Amino acid sequence: QVQLVESGGGLVPPGGSLTLSCAVSQSIFSRHAFMGWYRQAPGKERELVASFTSGGSRTYSDSVKGRFTISRDTTQNTVYLLMNSLKPEDTGKYYCNVQYRGSTYWGQGTQVTVSS
Repeated sequence: QVQLVESGGGLVPPGGSLTLSCAVSQSIFSRHAFMGWYRQAPGKERELVASFTSGGSRTYSDSVKGRFTISRDTTQNTVYLLMNSLKPEDTGKYYCNVQYRGSTYWGQGTQVTVSS
């Protein structure tokens, strides 16, 4: 059974940092897969914030560029999102997403709250 399991969310003050992790089933952890982090704030649509394209390039939304870094560990089948200089508008539920061989997979999400 394919699984994506996120962890690492929490409450952090503005300017703080968090690292999110997404453990991905080995069967879909491929350098040819699209792997991304989305977030959804209350009352807003889910948006893509960072990704590895199927070609292996990193992409970032304008709102997080320069503050967030996506990375992955192929030995651990894990995708990470390092978030620095967090702002209250970064608050939301963060979801890991993998698209591979015509199928799309989502994790259950992890909550990030940026507040003093």
